[in-house]
Amino acid sequence: MSPRRSDSRERMLRGASELLREYGAGATSIDRVLARTGAPRGSVYHHFPGGRAQLVEEAVTRAGDHMLRRIDLAMAAEDPLAAVDSFFALWRERLAESDYRVGCPVVAVAAETNDEAPQLARSAAAVFARWREALAAHFHRHGLPRPRSTRLAAFVIAALEGAVIMCRAERTTAPLDAAAAELRELLTHAFHDQ
Repeated sequence: MSPRRSDSRERMLRGASELLREYGAGATSIDRVLARTGAPRGSVYHHFPGGRAQLVEEAVTRAGDHMLRRIDLAMAAEDPLAAVDSFFALWRERLAESDYRVGCPVVAVAAETNDEAPQLARSAAAVFARWREALAAHFHRHGLPRPRSTRLAAFVIAALEGAVIMCRAERTTAPLDAAAAELRELLTHAFHDQ
């Protein structure tokens, strides 16, 4: 594959992810991706023969992989509470920098009905499962029993993603701050009571 083709593929994936974060899955069309990225129209079906559904699915998987790397990096530290705090800090920064316009591309796909492309919901579910498994493994490594680790991992993801949605709607980080404070208290007790 030539560097130019590789570049246009990467630009389209990045552009699709950005559009998902800002406008949601329904508004992420091939035309919008091309307008955002300047990629040539002919390259769309060369790189994504499955069209829009394939492009969105790969953008979701890529976004999921990116966050999974952040989870692993943050949780490599000895303090799982600081690692969870870092996810909330990251979103606090992203929301403020974007004037509350960006959210999670995975949530954008999961929240919409995709009857014409059910693989999109499956892709979002797979990303959430990988995040949950990674967090649960790290919590377990820090001494929590597996079932509790799995439940807390799901709760952290749900609280964080839900808080981001509320922040966008309310145009304030107050929901994120509240969720972070409650999670910190919950996790402090969980890790110290074991």
